[in-house]
Amino acid sequence: MAEPLKHFFSPALVRRIGRSIAEVEPSFPERAFVRDASRDLQSLELLARAARIADALAAHLPPDYPRAIAILLRSLGPPHATDELVGAGMEPFFYLPHTMFVAERGLDHFDLSLDAQVELTKRFTAEGSIRAYLLRDPERTLAAMRRWARDDDPHVRRLVSEGTRLRLPWARRVPWLDAHPERVVALLELLKDDPASVVRRSVANSLNDLSKVHPALANATCAAWLRGASDERRALVEHALRSAVKRGDPTALATLGFGGAPKIAIGAVRFEPARVTIGGRARVSFAIASAARATQSLLVDLAVHFVKARGTSRKVFKIRRVELPPRGRVIVESTVSLAVHTTRKPRPGRHVVEALVNGVAHPLGAFDVVAAPAERKARR
Repeated sequence: MAEPLKHFFSPALVRRIGRSIAEVEPSFPERAFVRDASRDLQSLELLARAARIADALAAHLPPDYPRAIAILLRSLGPPHATDELVGAGMEPFFYLPHTMFVAERGLDHFDLSLDAQVELTKRFTAEGSIRAYLLRDPERTLAAMRRWARDDDPHVRRLVSEGTRLRLPWARRVPWLDAHPERVVALLELLKDDPASVVRRSVANSLNDLSKVHPALANATCAAWLRGASDERRALVEHALRSAVKRGDPTALATLGFGGAPKIAIGAVRFEPARVTIGGRARVSFAIASAARATQSLLVDLAVHFVKARGTSRKVFKIRRVELPPRGRVIVESTVSLAVHTTRKPRPGRHVVEALVNGVAHPLGAFDVVAAPAERKARR
C-alpha cells in the first residue's frame, strides 16, 4: 500500500524549509522554527500539518509582512522545469505552507501578496491561497487574473482557471463566484485555446465544476465552443462534460452528438470471475446489438455500485465510443479494479453493474467481492 500523503510533511521537511530560509536570511531563528513547526506534527493530518508549519513561519519570520514575504520569496527554489508536472510527485507540495502563510497573513498587503502568489504558483500552485483574495475583493483579484491569463508562464495562466473553479478540491468555497458564474466563463474564454495542455485541462475541470452548479450555462458554453472548434478544443469540451455525461444529462449528450435513447439490445453478459477477492480484478463483457435502421453513434460507459460501509456508491468508468451500423453487433469489455488504495478500500458484498449507453442505464447483473483469505482468517 502506498505511503499516506501526509507523511511528506515530516520533521525532515520542516528542517529543509528552515534551512532554505536561513540560507538567505541569517537572522532567521532556524532552530526555534523547526522546534515549533515539528511539535506534534506526526499526530496531524495532511492539511493540518501544512498549517502547523505555516503558523511557525508566521511566528518566526519578521512581524512586518512586506519584510517577511521578501525573505520567503528569496528562499524559493527554481520554477517548474516544464509545462507539465508529470514525474514531480509530492515535491512541489514543499511550498504548500508558504501559500498558506500568504493566504492567512497577506490580505492587508493585497497587491504584494498577489505578486507573491505568482511566484509561488510557478513552483507549486496558488490555487488554494488565491481563494482568500477572491473572498476579500473579487473584482480586484479578477482584474489581476485577466492580466495573468496572458502571462508567458503556463502555470500562471493555469492559476486563472484553477483558482476560480467553483468546486476546487481541498479549497474553501467562494460564494461570489457561485453567484457570478459568467465572470468565471469570461476568464475561461481567454484560455480555451491555450497552447499548454496543462492549462486546457484546467479549463475543462473548471467547466466540469460549472456543470454541477450551473448546468445550463456550462452546456451553452460548451455548445458555443464546439462551433468551428479545433481538435484540441473539442477534446477540452468532451473532458469538461464528463460529469454531465455520466449523469446522463440529455443536453450534454446531444452537444457531443449522442442525443436520444439508443435503439439497442444488451446481451451475452459475462463476469469473470463472478467472485472477486479484494485486491483483484473483475472483467465485465457484454454485447450491444442494433435495433435501428440507421447507424447509431453510441457513448458506452460502465457504472459500478461499490459497496460502502453504509449503502453503495456509484462510480462510472468510460469505455468507448461505438458507431453501430444497422443490424450491427459489438462486444464491449471493461475491467474493474478492486485494488486497495489509501483513498478507497473495497468492501465485501454484491456489486451491481450497469451499462450506460448514451446516458441510458441498462442493468447487466452483479459480481461478488470477498475478503482475501488472510483477512477472513483475521476476522474469525
